[in-house]
Amino acid sequence: MPEYRVGAGFDAHALEEGVPLVLGGVAFDHPRGLAGHSDGDVLAHALVDAILGAAGLGDIGSLFPSDDPQWSGASSLDLLARAYDDVRAAGWELVNADVILIGEEPRIAGRRGELEQRLSAVAGGPVSVRATTTDGLGFTGRGEGLAAQAVALLVSEPATHGSYAGGRERPRR
Repeated sequence: MPEYRVGAGFDAHALEEGVPLVLGGVAFDHPRGLAGHSDGDVLAHALVDAILGAAGLGDIGSLFPSDDPQWSGASSLDLLARAYDDVRAAGWELVNADVILIGEEPRIAGRRGELEQRLSAVAGGPVSVRATTTDGLGFTGRGEGLAAQAVALLVSEPATHGSYAGGRERPRR
């Protein structure tokens, strides 16, 4: 019988002038981008923490320390791919993940499919992407930065996943 584990991730970065804005590995035309040691991609960073947490492999900082010059300016999709390689080596597979962008802008609805495709291809399973605002509250509401939350479900052995766990039909009541 397969074993399932859930992990949660969170990330936040300040918006900064003159920095490219990258979310989910996708470049956005925006006057400010996310300041960070890598490319600051909050969607990918939250997803990395969620899959590592579910597998019991620590967090993004333990694999890619911000004081290590090797990761300066790194693509967060590369970090996600490396983290998922470690997750797979530990015997886990992604069943699915859900990532939420928190901020007033940019609006991602028109690019949601592109974000989901890019993250899913790297993460090894379906990733849904959503967004919400804080209605002007906090640092995201004031436009000072962006944050993201992610949740990921891992399974300990390869399985065909249908609409019900393990690919089985949902029991009828």
